[in-house]
Amino acid sequence: MSVSRHVSAAVAALALCAVTGTAYAQQFVSISNNVANVRAQPTTRSEKLWELNRGYPLAVTKRQGSWLKVRDFEGDLGWIYRPLTGNTPHHVVRAKVANLRAAPQTSARLVGKLEQYELLKTVGKRNGWVHVKRNNGQQGWVAQRLVWGW
Repeated sequence: MSVSRHVSAAVAALALCAVTGTAYAQQFVSISNNVANVRAQPTTRSEKLWELNRGYPLAVTKRQGSWLKVRDFEGDLGWIYRPLTGNTPHHVVRAKVANLRAAPQTSARLVGKLEQYELLKTVGKRNGWVHVKRNNGQQGWVAQRLVWGW
């Protein structure tokens, strides 16, 4: 095999890795308006599937013009108008109840109980824990496996 074929094969392999790497990287957005509609198709004339409040995190699965095809934590799919979303990290509680702790460890003092579907602003992450802030200003740590989002 000639040198140019080796180079071509290497470039093709790198391009394939780059494409597949971005295909598996999960990108999130959150609702930036007070309320936003998720629709069946990428048009405002399409059926409204559900309505989401500010901060709700969504995983982007596809882009089409000014629209994003998104998935929620339950796996439901729909389309949202991109200008209604932002990049402020949030999580949603997916467990029925989750403990909010003072530090990122199960032995840390309990500071609150989080309920399923509660929206939380993401402050940071550490070793399988997420530092979050509730709407009432209370902050703490929750096990990452109990929430979904950034």
